Amino acid sequence: MKRFLTSFLASLLALIVFFLLCFFLLMGIVGGLTMTTKKVSVESGSWLVMDLSKPLLEQEQQNPLRAIAGGGQVTVMGLHNVVTAIHRAANDRRIAGIYLKLGETRNGLATAEEIRNALIDFKRQSHKPLLAYGDIASQQAYYIASVADSIFLNPRGIFEFRGFAVRLAFLKGLLDKLEIKPQVFYDGKYKSATETFRLTRMSDANRIQTSAFLQDFYRHFLDGIALARNLDTAALAQYAAQGMVQQPADAVRLHLIDGLKYDDQMQETLKRMSQLGEDEKLHTISMSNYWKAIADSVHGQGAGQPSIALIYAQGTIIDGSAENQPGDNVIASDDYVKWIRELRKDDRVKAIVFRVNSPGGSALAAEKIWRELYLARKQKPVIVSMGDYAASGGYYISCMADSIFIQPNTLTGSIGVFTIIPDLHDFFQHKLGISFDGVKTAPFADMGSIDQPLTDAEKKWMQNQVDTVYATFCQRVAQGRHMPLALVDSLAQGRVWSGFSAIQNGLADRFGGLDDALQCAARMAHLKTYRLEEYPPLKNPIQKIIESFDDQLTTSRLKATLGNYYPLWQQWNDLKSTMGTPQARLPFWIILR
Repeated sequence: MKRFLTSFLASLLALIVFFLLCFFLLMGIVGGLTMTTKKVSVESGSWLVMDLSKPLLEQEQQNPLRAIAGGGQVTVMGLHNVVTAIHRAANDRRIAGIYLKLGETRNGLATAEEIRNALIDFKRQSHKPLLAYGDIASQQAYYIASVADSIFLNPRGIFEFRGFAVRLAFLKGLLDKLEIKPQVFYDGKYKSATETFRLTRMSDANRIQTSAFLQDFYRHFLDGIALARNLDTAALAQYAAQGMVQQPADAVRLHLIDGLKYDDQMQETLKRMSQLGEDEKLHTISMSNYWKAIADSVHGQGAGQPSIALIYAQGTIIDGSAENQPGDNVIASDDYVKWIRELRKDDRVKAIVFRVNSPGGSALAAEKIWRELYLARKQKPVIVSMGDYAASGGYYISCMADSIFIQPNTLTGSIGVFTIIPDLHDFFQHKLGISFDGVKTAPFADMGSIDQPLTDAEKKWMQNQVDTVYATFCQRVAQGRHMPLALVDSLAQGRVWSGFSAIQNGLADRFGGLDDALQCAARMAHLKTYRLEEYPPLKNPIQKIIESFDDQLTTSRLKATLGNYYPLWQQWNDLKSTMGTPQARLPFWIILR
């Protein structure tokens, strides 16, 4: 009896502890959600603070798990929300001006362009001050901040002005040592996504295309700064080429920035501009809090009116649904087909704006999304707005649009296809001592097995698959862009183009951001007012916590371990999961620090 009571009491105590833990976890979740939805007020005379080191996504994402943990960024803002907030601030009497915090910028080039253009509009419309300050001024942060009235830097800070570069890693030497043969099949002489596995350096074709778009980006970078700062473009190029900007004082001497201040001195400058006394408090509000304060009024616009659907397509294009995929930034074909089909059949939706920020992925998934957008275009306007990347599969799902808006520093094109089937026979046998054997009922039954090389007939089969997908890709572009097939093939071949070149060769229609695309959609649908419906639908925060916990923990550990090599691992992991399936994918991502 004593043993029974001891066991019973121990079990009861464990049960009580378990329920207490669940209770406190639930309170933490509720507290986290309260933090993210708390109403924010804007004090009169507030400076709107925008931290350029904060990452942005196309669509806002919230992670209450970080609020519970007490660290990290709870809300990752959407780019369109930031642009809308900047435009609202121009006419908001409570906002005294905008204060940019410089730093290491982790966003893409076209994202920076869209923010910069919004800041230019803010200055033009409001005539309010726009100031910039930081300890570190990366090239991309400086490009955004160059439109400010004044730019200041910490006297012991870092100012980067060295030009642009692309560095690629090549794994062929490693694969040779491991006796792994990648067995690559591709169509398009510029299609460089597989070069990392089959070459030890850039091909001549890849070097040509990379140099071309990088020079386009660099010219645009220098021209923008020269215009904003009233400087000479050739002189700016010389500063970078000769390494003339090594210390913050050099940047002041060359008129790239306006002065050097410590943070306390900068705060005093803001107070003087706000005409505050020594003991008066300087009011500031972060971009995310300002968005919370105005979000309801923005979302309430056009209530009861016809709608325009805004579909965000960010990330890798994959087959199937995103339900079983880790992370949020994937373009899952089954999900997007379902949403587009619903919007196509919904009479209240008068137009669709498709915001694409993708380096590509599965060719089959891209074809399925293309088909549904093609059908939608027959019934209502479909406008594409390209972000940092709309390349390869990202261009596949864009090419059918009525009009394509692009930034000068968007990467697009890359109309080409590849697939990889690794041959690990020698690796298994010579490195691990593993051998394989089996039986089959037909010659091609075990084609694609990684424990044996492909036969000549199987290689021919795989190349034919790739060639067929490439031919279909080119046909889709020719149909959507109203071009002769021969011209499309000459522009295709897997070549990557800058936004500048895409406009010139007809792959895109006009320069502009997401707002420009929305305005175009409204004009084509003959709408003066409208309600904006955004997709993908935002997930329930509780569901978000459950889904993201394991993935966030794993990703955080990988990033901490691999550091700057994490993107390379991510690229390999993406390719590994799709081996043997035709891919329309860009070989790299570019972030200029």
